Amino acid sequence: MGELVVGVDLGTQGVRAVVSDLGGHVLGQGHAPLTSNRNARTRKRFFGRDGDRHEQDAERWWQAVGTAVHTALDAAPDRPVLGVATCATSGTVVLTDDALRPKLPALMYDDLRARDHRVLDKIDPAVWDRLGVRPQPSWALGRIAWLRDQEPDGLVLHQADFVTGRLAGHAVAADTSHALKSGADPVTRSWPEEIRAELGPLPELARPGAVLGEVCATAAEHTGLPLGTPIIAGMTDGCAAQLATGALEVGSWNSVLGTTLVVKGVTERRITDPDGSVYSHLSPDGHWWPGGASSIGAGVLGSAFPGRDLAELDAAAPLREALGCVSYPLAGRGERFPFVRPDAEGFTLGEPRDELERYAATLQGVAFVERLCFEHVAGLGAPVGDTIRVTGGAVRSAAWTQLRADVLGRALELPEVAQPAFGMAVLAAASTSGRTTADAAREMVRVARVFEPDARVGAALEPGYQRLRRSLLDD
Repeated sequence: MGELVVGVDLGTQGVRAVVSDLGGHVLGQGHAPLTSNRNARTRKRFFGRDGDRHEQDAERWWQAVGTAVHTALDAAPDRPVLGVATCATSGTVVLTDDALRPKLPALMYDDLRARDHRVLDKIDPAVWDRLGVRPQPSWALGRIAWLRDQEPDGLVLHQADFVTGRLAGHAVAADTSHALKSGADPVTRSWPEEIRAELGPLPELARPGAVLGEVCATAAEHTGLPLGTPIIAGMTDGCAAQLATGALEVGSWNSVLGTTLVVKGVTERRITDPDGSVYSHLSPDGHWWPGGASSIGAGVLGSAFPGRDLAELDAAAPLREALGCVSYPLAGRGERFPFVRPDAEGFTLGEPRDELERYAATLQGVAFVERLCFEHVAGLGAPVGDTIRVTGGAVRSAAWTQLRADVLGRALELPEVAQPAFGMAVLAAASTSGRTTADAAREMVRVARVFEPDARVGAALEPGYQRLRRSLLDD
């Protein structure tokens, strides 16, 4: 019989909650869906997707949090809860009044209406030099400025800030992880004056893992969390996934292959990328977590092979054989990592013999880009160890995961529980028990399977990788 911790993950499509003990045993889970349907309307307001526009109702986030957390706690044994931590999508923001009631629909991380906002042009580049980042038009900074243009008054909150504030019953500090893409300085936990001048009042800042407050009576009734439960400052969903993998030592990396590809690792010093494709979060333990997000990923399979049984293709395609073609399988337009090219488009060099070879070239192409990503961060001075933790929907394909191990020439370790919500449970456990996150993860995270690289396959695929690499460099 031991204490429990609760992790909450606010995704685009739903909210997930996990209840874990301090040994990493998941004792309860809950889920509640969110919608981003085109032309969905609530109270005569637009909520959904429409071209560059993507909005959600922040009140729906809170309703879903209540459902998911209640469900998870109901399934778990009745034990003391040490703390709750929340992660959310990076760059999603909402404007509220002082009572934390939304004044406008929330702008999701991929709402692109602010990409041409001139706020970036108004900020001295020396600010970004001090912060060690190169802001992109897709960052939250522009969306905050866009919201201020619509409504000058009110509180600007990141998605996680809104939920932690509702849990406390009043506005609380924002964690520096969710605020990174809004221009926050994670070292000093402050906002540069130049950014305040452009964006107006911004929330106070706290380090991830800090105690922000306690669950109030209203939130306790809404979620089932005990009154007075400590509220722990979280991190973005990408960082939460890193925590869930336990890859928290210097030189450790997590590669998340879902719709897109995200890699994140651990370094002693902040990594600066002149191209802006890599940016670094400051971890609760004081290490830096550099990473980047490519537009390459498993999302291309739905459009390239609609309606096909991917498991059948895995079994039949020559995934680990040298091919006469090589693919850069970018589904849409634009690339963010390992290089920044808004005009990038996918291509195939050579002609696949049939659908099976085209499928193999697609999976190999994603693995090749993944290798490029790791070579890029290594070239910037980040250590990359001999093993990499892997998560994301693509790990359901053992054949593809083995291919990735062969191409990377590294063992790939698949964690037993890889949900971002579980990563927040790890963070809550570390914060409330006085341990480092690395120590907490060692006790809570377990590896379910290891994929060892086959050097012979790696050698056979090397010419294809070099062909793609030369093509991208020449471009």
